Amino acid sequence: MIGGKPQDIIFTSGGTESNNLVIHSVVKHFHEHQTSKEDQGEPRKPHIVTCTVEHDSIRLPLENLVKEQVAAVTFVSVSKASGQAEADDVLAAVRPSTCLVTVMLANNETGVVMPVPEISRRVKALNQRRAASGLPPVLVHTDAAQALGKRRVDVEELGVDFLTVVGHKFYGPRIGALYVRGPGDLTPLHPMLFGGGQERNFRPGTENAAMIAGLGKAAELVVENCEAYEAHMEAVRDYLEDRLEAEFDKRLYLNSRFPGTERLPNTCNFSIRGPKLQGRRVLAQCRTLLASVGAACHSDHQDKPSPVLLSCGIAPDVASNAVRLSVGRSTTRAEVDLVVEDLKQAVARLEAQA
Repeated sequence: MIGGKPQDIIFTSGGTESNNLVIHSVVKHFHEHQTSKEDQGEPRKPHIVTCTVEHDSIRLPLENLVKEQVAAVTFVSVSKASGQAEADDVLAAVRPSTCLVTVMLANNETGVVMPVPEISRRVKALNQRRAASGLPPVLVHTDAAQALGKRRVDVEELGVDFLTVVGHKFYGPRIGALYVRGPGDLTPLHPMLFGGGQERNFRPGTENAAMIAGLGKAAELVVENCEAYEAHMEAVRDYLEDRLEAEFDKRLYLNSRFPGTERLPNTCNFSIRGPKLQGRRVLAQCRTLLASVGAACHSDHQDKPSPVLLSCGIAPDVASNAVRLSVGRSTTRAEVDLVVEDLKQAVARLEAQA
């Protein structure tokens, strides 16, 4: 599914563990590299470059490392024109002490696809110059959770050292995996857990064989059908956006549409302008639609605008009204019609309230 080798896969409990394992590994490797040198000065902190719209399983461990003064982190702002972390900005943030660049493959709220292949190519060229100066290479990680099953993903084309896999994002079980290019040999990988030695000691603990088999079957279906899945989702998502525009006209703002920027085929993030139409309130009035106001795992934000949308330049009052809809492999146009009618009635009820 991802174009890698079997020996480059480590099974984990999910995306959160995979992402944390990458961060843990590069920080530990940096410190080992530092102590192996005879450095007379103050030991340097490892530095990591990421972007402002990453999933919490990247953002929060990095913020915690900063809080504990274990590492330094640069959060590169995404472009307000494209919604992307631009390669120029990512490369400009690299320092001599940088050990990792981690940029998601596609954003989970907007569906925007990040320029990971370009970032990887430029980091690789930079690493050649760093080697000549005696500096260690910068590793590249991408969290591909949101992209898998919705577009073709190939680790060779991406040029990454690490890639996070999350099963339930492509109709598999709730289990994860981490691609590592030559784990322990070409690419450093240090366990966070110690135990029975499973997964070549990189991730000990008895493997969940049934879920791993399910993950393999889900990946097999993606390999066989990805183009058909992608075409279907894109057609239904476009129909959804056309119907929303027809129903709400100039009141509708498509938060996930950036001219000229590639996005996932399944994601629609929109706002219906109006003082009473915060996304949470609209969804509470819906009778058949179940959706989220941002990332599905952030249930505590309530009416606060999504930090991801604010980072993308969406105005706070518009971002507060955001609703994120996802279409799937079996979503029909008839279901889209039901959803749009449901939203229309929900908005009418809210606006009729005194």
